[in-house]
Amino acid sequence: MSRKPTLAVVGATGAVGTVMLSILSERADVWGEIRLVASKRSAGKRLVVRGEEVEVRLLEPSVFDGVDVAMFDVPDEVSAQWAPIAVSRGAVAVDNSGAFRMDPDVPLVVPEVNGAAAANRPKGIIANPNCTTLTMMDALGALHAKWQLTELVVASYQAASGAGQPGVDRLHDELGVVGGRRDLGVRAGDVRAALAEKLGDQASPFPAPLALNVVPWAGSLKDGGWSSEELKVRNESRKILDIPDLRVSATCVRVPVVTTHSLAVHATFASPVTVDEAHEALAEAPNVVVVDDPAKGEFPTPADTVGADPTFIGRIRQALDFPNTLDLFITGDNLRKGAALNTAQIAELIAAELS
Repeated sequence: MSRKPTLAVVGATGAVGTVMLSILSERADVWGEIRLVASKRSAGKRLVVRGEEVEVRLLEPSVFDGVDVAMFDVPDEVSAQWAPIAVSRGAVAVDNSGAFRMDPDVPLVVPEVNGAAAANRPKGIIANPNCTTLTMMDALGALHAKWQLTELVVASYQAASGAGQPGVDRLHDELGVVGGRRDLGVRAGDVRAALAEKLGDQASPFPAPLALNVVPWAGSLKDGGWSSEELKVRNESRKILDIPDLRVSATCVRVPVVTTHSLAVHATFASPVTVDEAHEALAEAPNVVVVDDPAKGEFPTPADTVGADPTFIGRIRQALDFPNTLDLFITGDNLRKGAALNTAQIAELIAAELS
């Protein structure tokens, strides 16, 4: 086509949507019109994208007329209803919710790992993986391509923003209560009591205090005591890497970090791999930065990598008691590569098809 394709951003006023507008303003300008779309509560607001103010439109079927690609960052039930409507109006839907990730007719795409899968979309929908899975995919994809991943054990350290703006707000509220208090965190239940005294019955998205604490839970309860986040790591890793029998075990933990997820990864491969070889493969991988010199205190942390697009890798070691196994530590901004950036990259794949 001679014109640039039209893009719709559904959920433009949410936490990830706000990051998306920033990313669209920073990346190569492959889009013609960009329509910002939201619910009745936010319709009519004016937001800046690519240096121009754009009025937010109401989410309704006609908003997708003439749209080539529609990116969704809305709750699962909203995507489940509206993504097919966007497709029926002629758009390709790129969805950041969990509504379609495990649908066999919907590709689950990380462009650096399985970008070609985006072209096979029988339902006209492409799914964006969960932010926890995405944080490690660029690295694991590069290693799997050379040594064939067979087993994966993961412990996540997930930021409050993974629970959306309510998670961020709650963490800040809790930090406001505990800040400067040296008498807290020294007796069982003292943090919980202090928060109850100051915040009362204010609802929290976390099942336990997050300030001065870590919470071994993220997501909703599933069979066997597993959380939905843990099962996403397993199921989505298998689908993205195209390893249906990949052995995976995950424990997801919420930590008092605003934004940027981290993961401690124990990865076993079919072939022997050395640390030096892993360093070389990761250094060559797109969107991966290796920060790994423990002797100098150099390794990635959320506070040092938040706001950046790449995945950061450090603490790369050969497991002492497990053959063909590497242990490594990964961080990545869960609102950027973990959500908005990957969605934008998928959309750009479709824009390239249409140009």
